[in-house]
Amino acid sequence: MRLPLAVGAAAALLAVMAGAFGSHGLRGTLDARSLEVFQTAVTYQMYHALALVLVAVLALTSLSRRLLAGAAVLFGAGIVLFSGSLYLLVLTDLRWIGPLTPLGGLCFMMAWALLVVAAVRHPSAPGQG
Repeated sequence: MRLPLAVGAAAALLAVMAGAFGSHGLRGTLDARSLEVFQTAVTYQMYHALALVLVAVLALTSLSRRLLAGAAVLFGAGIVLFSGSLYLLVLTDLRWIGPLTPLGGLCFMMAWALLVVAAVRHPSAPGQG
């Protein structure tokens, strides 16, 4: 599970870079609403980059590797679809890309749900013996 760690760390690095770019490079270029959307993309990217790192750490436990791998894929897809579509909307004004944003949000929700299932199905979880 080194790949989720590497992807998560890279996504976090890119989120910091995007945040700095948004704060310094885009201020004065974009209107307040566009800057807010850009910041939302940065924020969600960082949260879910850290979630990928968490998945890599959880792989060191006895939680289901299959569920963790599924969560990692969904977190990565969510970053690309959610944050990526917001970045493109703000920077290119390509309106047709907008429907990808909720698909990214759905990926995030499904990834978190897989982590819930992994925790509940864990052999040493309360009520599991």
